[in-house]
Amino acid sequence: MTLQMMVVFAVFALAIVLFATERIPTDFVAILLMSLLMVTGIITPEEGIAGFSNTATVTVGAMFVLSAGLLRTGAVNSIGARLAAIAKKRFRLSLLILMGSVAVISAFVNNTPVVALFIPISLGMANESGTSVSKTLMPLSFAAVLGGVCTLIGTSTNILLSSIAEQYGQRPFGMFEFTPLGLIFCALGITYMFFIGVRMIPDRRGIGDLTNAFAMKDYLVEVVLHPEAESVGKTLRFAPIVQELDVTILNLHRYGQSMGLPDPDTVLLAGDELLVRCNIEKIRKLEEREGVSLKSQLKLRDADLKSEDLRLVEAIIAPNSMLVGRSIKESQFRSMFGAVVLALRHRGGEVLREKISTARLKAGDALLIEVRKGSYERFKRNREFVVVSDVDLPQYRKRKILPAIVIALGVVVTAATGVLPIVVSAIAGAALLVLTGCISLREAYDSVDWKIIFLLAGVLTLGAALEKSGAAALMAGFLLDTIGKLGAVVMLSAFYLIGSLLTELMSNNAAAALLAPIAVAAAASMGVDSRPFLFAIAFSASASFMTPVGYQTNTMIYAAGQYRFSDFLKVGTPLNIIFWILATLLIPRFWPF
Repeated sequence: MTLQMMVVFAVFALAIVLFATERIPTDFVAILLMSLLMVTGIITPEEGIAGFSNTATVTVGAMFVLSAGLLRTGAVNSIGARLAAIAKKRFRLSLLILMGSVAVISAFVNNTPVVALFIPISLGMANESGTSVSKTLMPLSFAAVLGGVCTLIGTSTNILLSSIAEQYGQRPFGMFEFTPLGLIFCALGITYMFFIGVRMIPDRRGIGDLTNAFAMKDYLVEVVLHPEAESVGKTLRFAPIVQELDVTILNLHRYGQSMGLPDPDTVLLAGDELLVRCNIEKIRKLEEREGVSLKSQLKLRDADLKSEDLRLVEAIIAPNSMLVGRSIKESQFRSMFGAVVLALRHRGGEVLREKISTARLKAGDALLIEVRKGSYERFKRNREFVVVSDVDLPQYRKRKILPAIVIALGVVVTAATGVLPIVVSAIAGAALLVLTGCISLREAYDSVDWKIIFLLAGVLTLGAALEKSGAAALMAGFLLDTIGKLGAVVMLSAFYLIGSLLTELMSNNAAAALLAPIAVAAAASMGVDSRPFLFAIAFSASASFMTPVGYQTNTMIYAAGQYRFSDFLKVGTPLNIIFWILATLLIPRFWPF
């Protein structure tokens, strides 16, 4: 083992630890690894930044724009109203339609915005049918994953591995080369969820208002200020009731009228009634405070907080939100979004009602938020959140539906027939969407998930270092000595299993990029085609069902459905095992060695 190999193995191990623990954002981990490899001289600066110009990175960026164009025009939103109507009478049928619709759409549109669009629809279905929301959200996420494995553009992982195959002198993956096995996986997965999986999902979250869902009712109290109160005549920002007791003022009633969410510079007057969030200990301190009296502790419902100026909503932190890793206080949440966080539920199920301003936010965390009605539409459009408590659909450019669909079909057809490479057709499609007014230039820029772009660029660099240093060949040699003697099918099965397990712990793109060079080196040593190994990695890296952190859509529904980690293990493990066996038997038939 050379010194270069030792350095690359150290970086490889560091990558696995950092990607798995998520203590550092995955996109920054990728850039950090890229920097280490360039600083140590393992790769040249040109090789280090080559990932940004890689066809996979550029194609994925263009596909984000294409997906946004289809969603902004409302090309997929009409399904929601029909599902809600069906759910009133036949929940099981609406669930089947939901999974089928999401799977079809996800085969051509990025999974994350599709799930974001359908989460409120799923909540509406559950409310209409009187069913627990947990029974709809997990099938929704799994259907998006299943649809994504059916085409080249269904998930960024497929595009990434196609680019890697091309780098090693193979032909790129075809648009519908995934489809035969993908459809088998999709049909089997939906059937499993419909007949078995849904029955295994516990009723984690029932129907009812949001204050009950967040166990908030015992922690909201009304405070009346009397003339002798120290806070009278002072601005809310410097009022002793806020400074000394560290309570949060949520609403202000003055002269019998609600003034809504008070501004920090609002001067408090005698007779003001304040809606305060605090714990029992602070309630007792308020009772003892001179010039302050408490009304009876409130048993609030959503309607009580939905005054003429305020609205209560539930929102999920998006997987690549800028809020991830930051606290509510650090992000200046109130001034930035014109809203107040009443409660936070971590994606593990813990509900916080105190010190939530300093809690570190994670992707998938659910927030109970009070927002001004005037700011609500802007809040809903913010990409940092997925608002799940409202099934009202935003305004779409319906006149642009036909051009958007025609452009998307053009991208698919030209790439599938080989008229244009996928990177060219995707870029051209994105440009046409802007030119035809299906999406604005600003919306096109905003639609690109830049964290994914940086992640792809970084992990491609690590893959290049594994191949250049000979570390990939060394790791492949180890696999050959331990598993390769049993034949190519067993080796393929091993790559699928390793890919499946890695994906449950880290980004699917990272898992695929780390395994691909090793798979190519192993195939070369065995004298077989590497294509079956690469497809095994592609399917295993995308078919993630066992954990809520293995795939972005699972993370998105984790807190909203009030799931536990064990729920994904119980429902997803049999599905992972079934797909592992199927892949071992069928991949060699579709892609012979």
